[in-house]
Amino acid sequence: MKDVARAAGVSQPAVSYAYSRPSKLSEAQRKHILETAEKLGYPGPNIMGRSLRSGRVGAIGLMMMDKLSVAFADPSAIAVLRGVSEIGELENIALTLFPLNTKRLAGGKDAGNETSLALRGLVDGLIISTLPDDHPAIVAITKQNLPFVVIDSPLIDGCFFVGIDDRNAARQQMQHVLDLGHRKIGIIIDRLNPDGQRGAVSRQRFAHSSERIVRERLTGYVESAASAGLAFEELCIVEAGGLDSTSGQAAAFTLLTSNEVTAVVACSDVMAIACMKTAAALKLEVPQSLSVIGFDDIPEALQMGLTTIAQPMVEKAVVAAQLLTEQLNAAPGAMPTPVQKIFTTKLIVRQSTAQIADQ
Repeated sequence: MKDVARAAGVSQPAVSYAYSRPSKLSEAQRKHILETAEKLGYPGPNIMGRSLRSGRVGAIGLMMMDKLSVAFADPSAIAVLRGVSEIGELENIALTLFPLNTKRLAGGKDAGNETSLALRGLVDGLIISTLPDDHPAIVAITKQNLPFVVIDSPLIDGCFFVGIDDRNAARQQMQHVLDLGHRKIGIIIDRLNPDGQRGAVSRQRFAHSSERIVRERLTGYVESAASAGLAFEELCIVEAGGLDSTSGQAAAFTLLTSNEVTAVVACSDVMAIACMKTAAALKLEVPQSLSVIGFDDIPEALQMGLTTIAQPMVEKAVVAAQLLTEQLNAAPGAMPTPVQKIFTTKLIVRQSTAQIADQ
């Protein structure tokens, strides 16, 4: 498919659409793609047919942390589902969701065995989204030699990976409020470990984090602040203990009522918007009294006028699904070489941040 796309001068999804979603292309473009494919001897995508011949089940899995009710409220998880659905070649493939139990992970030695049993015979490949570094599911999956692609975390040597440079993006996020003159800065993160702990973050808690994304972003915040002469102890860092708005509002209330801060840097837009709502309830005007910056650029960020770091959340999932498809389509003994795709991010300045008022 990659060779056809290159020869035809189109994207890989366009080649897939030519076979499975012709309505998404003009007739001329589809004809051009099919003619190019015929010249190259490419028969077209056929995962289902290959599944029947090889004994595969014709299904892929999406593995994520937390129960489904949390996942379906999480913009990142929703973006992954949207991205996978964009791949025409997967249109007739079943998608199985594997939510992982955080409580069982915190104390369970059998999580790897349960994962292995859950996956055995149910899916041909996996997309893994934001698992902790040490999750036993990773060991179980690699032992089964199951094709998989990781989105965001964990970052595993020699495996297919799609993500962003979280640390540098976080540095840019923090630098924005520093450039506006803020030095009394609060930080809201969702969680450093999936154990439900919430409240002020110590150096020890930070050092033993298993959640790569939050750890990388917090590292970026701390490094950027240090370059401006602010030590770790001078930053008011609060962990929400969850990914949802309710957890974010509780964390924001703790931060804003216990510290005199003029700016809040949040590790996600969900946390940032929760902070803005809490600030409004506390009669703190944004950005006159409090600047707030988020991360992700979810649709609600634009509605709220939130300054944020934009990342291609859906596009990451599209590429992950393409990489998984390449693995599933590979001939026996000809597995593609694992690649790491790192997308760029961008600072989007809106109305929620402003130059600090003279004090």
